Amino acid sequence: MLSVKGIEVFYGDLQALRGVSLEVNQGEIVTIVGSNGAGKSTTLMTISGIYKPRRGEIQFHKETIHPYPTAKIVSLGIVQIPEGRQLFPTLTVMENLEMGSQFPKAKQVRKESMEWVFKLFPRLEERKKQLAGTLSGGEQQMLAIGRGLMARPILLMLDEPSLGLSPILVKTIFDIIREINRQGTTILLVEQNVFHSLSLSHRGYVLENGSITMSGTGQDLLKNQHIRQSYLGL
Repeated sequence: MLSVKGIEVFYGDLQALRGVSLEVNQGEIVTIVGSNGAGKSTTLMTISGIYKPRRGEIQFHKETIHPYPTAKIVSLGIVQIPEGRQLFPTLTVMENLEMGSQFPKAKQVRKESMEWVFKLFPRLEERKKQLAGTLSGGEQQMLAIGRGLMARPILLMLDEPSLGLSPILVKTIFDIIREINRQGTTILLVEQNVFHSLSLSHRGYVLENGSITMSGTGQDLLKNQHIRQSYLGL
């Protein structure tokens, strides 16, 4: 479904990504793990079209997409849930969700999408008239994911969905991600919570200093000694 081939991304003269290559197949959950500053978020934002690679290629269903503007990439079915949620705090839950379905195809099925989101997140339906800025951290993360789902993604990319959440809420969010995938949405996940994310994933990539240093199934990476020492403290 998604093929990233040797992308190199720079911030001015500073190179952030060094020949990053990865693949995401239809129906998978694929995780990119790594420490702060490794280039994980940059990878997602380059796939989304926010950053443009100086070299390399990104294809979605064999269509070259990296020259496209972000709006065009979203319209093809690639939706990113950004780190930090980036909600509209002075809009209600309902209004935030509606903002996720602005493209024509998504707007046509807005009612069905809203029902789907409320089924996944009953708490959002209870708070649909509440301002987003007054929600708890966990509820805001649910709303951020729900808003992304309103765009009816083929590929959903999540950037640090467990950031700042309590252990109980972390488990809830990962259970919901698993259910979204079970219902047919392919997922590319960026996470510092290595144990939970690799346990959830079909495959994973390790990104260190802007380069992919390791890849494999989620379970194989969890058993790897370098992963255990560097990321799990075992």
